Amino acid sequence: MAQPALPITEVLVVADCWQTEPDAEAVIHRAIATAAEIADADVGEAELAVMLTDDAGIRTLNSNWRGIDKPTNVLSFPALQPTGPGSPDDVPRMLGDIAIAYETTRREADDEQKPFDHHLSHLAVHGFLHLIGYDHEKDDDAEAMETLEQEILAQLGIPDPYADRERID
Repeated sequence: MAQPALPITEVLVVADCWQTEPDAEAVIHRAIATAAEIADADVGEAELAVMLTDDAGIRTLNSNWRGIDKPTNVLSFPALQPTGPGSPDDVPRMLGDIAIAYETTRREADDEQKPFDHHLSHLAVHGFLHLIGYDHEKDDDAEAMETLEQEILAQLGIPDPYADRERID
């Protein structure tokens, strides 16, 4: 049986602070490929872009798109899918864009005493799952998304990022 096609992932480094993490692009490619395989995402011939930015850049995006004037770790922007006739079959479908901020990612990894590449992998997986339709607005949806994240990260050899969180039932 043929393996499903993995999405084409373009990583754009737009902030110099990412130069301290020369493996970031490879980490992201591996995380998204694993997420696509495990999530059984029917992405077909699809592509996405991951922008590695800084806190100032992501703060602007967060303010403009969500009305929240502060930096965050990751933002996802699912692409609107064309409807109706006229979309060429030979053009990859755009899944959307993911933005990840260096300083916030670094601070969170340090605060949680996690390797940077583990946290970066988690954020890339989280962003990708948003692009393919997962969300965490409702408790049931959040639980499904977190369970899938845990499975993907385990496949990558990364411990459960939610293990130390206190659960209130």
